[in-house]
Amino acid sequence: MGGNNKGRTAPKALVAIVRRPALRSLAGGRRSPFTALTLASYPALLAAAVWPLPATFAVLVPLSYAAEAMLPGRAARALSRAHLGATVRFLSRETAAVVLLARLTPGRPLWFAALAAGLFLFHGLRAVQTWLAEHVDRRHNQMPVVTRNIGLSALRIPPAPRRALLNWRGARLLYLDVLAVVPAAATAPMGLGWTGVAGAAAALMLEIAAVVALLAHARRARHLGDRRRVLAAVDDWVAAYRPEVVMYFSGPVTAVYQATMWLGTLERITPRTLVVLRDRPLAAALGATTLPVVCIPSSVDLMNFRAFDGVRVALFPANVGNNIHMLRVPGVRSVFIGHGDSDKEASFNPYTKVYDEVWVAGPAGRDRYLRAQVGVRDEAVEEVGRPQLAGVLRTSPYAEGTAPHRTVLYAPTWEGWSDDLFHSSLVAMGPAIVRALLARQVRVIYKPHPLTGHRSAAARAAHRKILALLCESTEMPHVAVTGRKPSLYECFNEADALVSDISSVVSDFVASGKPYVVANVAGLPADRFRERYPAAGAAYLLGPDLAELPDILRRIGGPGEDDMAAARRALRAYLLGADHPDPLARFEEAVRRAAARAEARARSLGLNALDPVVHE
Repeated sequence: MGGNNKGRTAPKALVAIVRRPALRSLAGGRRSPFTALTLASYPALLAAAVWPLPATFAVLVPLSYAAEAMLPGRAARALSRAHLGATVRFLSRETAAVVLLARLTPGRPLWFAALAAGLFLFHGLRAVQTWLAEHVDRRHNQMPVVTRNIGLSALRIPPAPRRALLNWRGARLLYLDVLAVVPAAATAPMGLGWTGVAGAAAALMLEIAAVVALLAHARRARHLGDRRRVLAAVDDWVAAYRPEVVMYFSGPVTAVYQATMWLGTLERITPRTLVVLRDRPLAAALGATTLPVVCIPSSVDLMNFRAFDGVRVALFPANVGNNIHMLRVPGVRSVFIGHGDSDKEASFNPYTKVYDEVWVAGPAGRDRYLRAQVGVRDEAVEEVGRPQLAGVLRTSPYAEGTAPHRTVLYAPTWEGWSDDLFHSSLVAMGPAIVRALLARQVRVIYKPHPLTGHRSAAARAAHRKILALLCESTEMPHVAVTGRKPSLYECFNEADALVSDISSVVSDFVASGKPYVVANVAGLPADRFRERYPAAGAAYLLGPDLAELPDILRRIGGPGEDDMAAARRALRAYLLGADHPDPLARFEEAVRRAAARAEARARSLGLNALDPVVHE
């Protein structure tokens, strides 16, 4: 596993020891004592005020605030459904403070009347401030189009207010009443009723300052509510950019990695590319890119977006229902590029037949569709390689002598939508695999699929168990990668071997030429398993009892090439396509061919290729 990368240092994120999982919050338990304490504190406060028992009241006030702050969200929602929401609870405490002041200063009605009036005004201003915060937030963050890397100077979009100004609204503002209630409780026995009134005045001043600031932002952003004007400005910018290619993506934030993996490739090709998203949260969740990004949530707005008239190729990384809106745009050639080749059923979904073209990495992808017989025509399949793998190295720090321990990457796939596919090793084998690797004195990098635990509680439990095992082992810097960074390919470059499941991770790792192990969760015979999953053709197979693991580690850890090295070299071209020409060049050429086919079809329909395509 030689290479010319001597002296290469590991990414900082990969040399950190995995942190111990956070302890479960006391407030999050199923039988939290804070619910009972919260409910009991308010009648107790009122009783102490009526009695009056000022010392008891002074003790109960901080307890009631603490219980409220620690109240589990589920319990708070249940109380709201029972008409005991946060506003009612805080008003009860405030009423008790006013009653206490009235009982202790019966000859001075001014103080408790002023405190009651101040708290009443506080709640009125809180309602105004909350409405304004939501209004400004909508203006800035719920425009009909969300953009990135698109200059909209014509719109004169004002800077958004500080998030604290927008986030502190609604129930959060209720805690400002502490400025009035606590001084009133503490000083009422001494006849200093004015301290509570002063606290209420301070809370009012803070609310007034927030309202004034938000009014200024609302005035500057009022034109952002002009839907037609905003859409026209974005449409004009995109039309001037003249995109030739769009990458179109829709889905939950948890699936944004499917689009992010293509950004680097699309930044490096010559045709001008625009990223089109359909779900508002995706605009912020999408990875860093220099490409212009436009998010159009409304299907009506998308279908009337004139700037798409010059686009000839649309690339789709995922099969989702919202794809239909882009598929309906005439004159655009639809291409399914997916988010990784694998032998899982998702890589030969019958939905895929709706596209004009289906791009796969190598001959394995073509054969996969031929075997599946899901309606994808062979002439629609194009082999374009995997341009994302250009940075995958065929060496590792240990092989270069810059690391003291071999590293094994365990990257299981997620549990999928049903339990009968046996794709993921996480539940059945995951903790046992990690425990066995730790016992063999190898450094472990654990990188689960982004959707791990999305559907299965058992998968979430197995994931937590693995994190705990890595935390308990302090002999070397094991790593758990549960975020976007470091990337999967950076993990590849640190690893001497991979343990994974049938997924695109396996196909991509073959580019490294390094040994890999595939979990045979169902315990199928080896020949049948490899026949069913061609990506495992050069893999060491690991059964449910892990009996093969010691021998596998011995084979891949010895000097010289391991037994499967030649098979991996042969499999690489089958799975990922030929190395020459360069996969990026092949991908760009495929884009140009698709655009030429779109132009030819436009001419066959009697349209000039340079003219706008007329929408339905």
